[in-house]
Amino acid sequence: MKPAESSSASSVVRGGGRRDPSQGLLVLSANDVAAVLEGLDLLGPLAEALMSYSAGAAQSPPRAAATADSGWLGAMPAFLPQVALAAKVITVFPANPVQGLPSHQGVVALFDDDNGRPLCVMDARNTTASRTAAVSALSVRELARPGSRVLTVLGSGEQARAHLRLVPTVRVFSEVRLGARNQRRAEALAAEHPGCLVARSFEEAVRGADVVVCCTDSPEPVVQLSWLSRGCHLVSVGMGREVDEFTLREGHLFAEWRGAASAPPPAGALELQGMNPDAVTELGEVLAHVQPGRLSSAEITVFKSTGLGVEDAAVARVVYDAARGRGLGSAAPF
Repeated sequence: MKPAESSSASSVVRGGGRRDPSQGLLVLSANDVAAVLEGLDLLGPLAEALMSYSAGAAQSPPRAAATADSGWLGAMPAFLPQVALAAKVITVFPANPVQGLPSHQGVVALFDDDNGRPLCVMDARNTTASRTAAVSALSVRELARPGSRVLTVLGSGEQARAHLRLVPTVRVFSEVRLGARNQRRAEALAAEHPGCLVARSFEEAVRGADVVVCCTDSPEPVVQLSWLSRGCHLVSVGMGREVDEFTLREGHLFAEWRGAASAPPPAGALELQGMNPDAVTELGEVLAHVQPGRLSSAEITVFKSTGLGVEDAAVARVVYDAARGRGLGSAAPF
């Protein structure tokens, strides 16, 4: 599926994406990537990537992982036709924040899909947070019921920050709430978003919300079905069991891929193990109008995100093209 052409820096079309071999390998630091991502529209490229995957055109093998003592290393290769050949290699060390380190660290490597030559290596921390939040925003745009006005985000880390920034770009919310175990961190994050209210508990944050986004990585549920309003749209991006089994059983379930239910973690979702993959509708199918999204204003819709390599490939192409256009990064001999 060929992406729509655009003259903006965020275009994923290959034009201008080729590199003169004499320029060496482009290296983009975390600051370079953050500067490029500011203001870029990722929704279009990511929608195209998800539709391409669901149509069978793109390749995105399940995440492979090697387990260390305190975390794990994951590898996510992908080929997105006429866009990118890329691989993300990322570590997930849950205890890192206690030491002042990010829990997710890694790189995305972008290759020339004609000859396999490496084009760029970029920091993956910001691309991962932004692509995850942008895909969640797509689910909110497509699946939240009309008239949704109250947004709740659970968590106080990088994913919560990215979701607070991107989800409100697809709907007009009159009230934004934040719920987290760490009240100090929650208040500091809320201060970055004027008008954001900090709830005293997860339950207080969730009750009455039209859209609830879970970004906690909690090993046990932080949301219960009885707290959710009729017609609520629930998003879960954490890798733990942050959504209770009753919500998953009663809700209309969506994901990036059906493998979220059939592949073992860390490729698939822990909460969805044992569920029938046929009960999962892929978001790319909804975007392409192959499958319906929300069926009624009263049903609870659930989008479970596990991440796909094609998402990283799409964002890597956007970042690479924009960085080249702005002269960012450094060249390394290769």
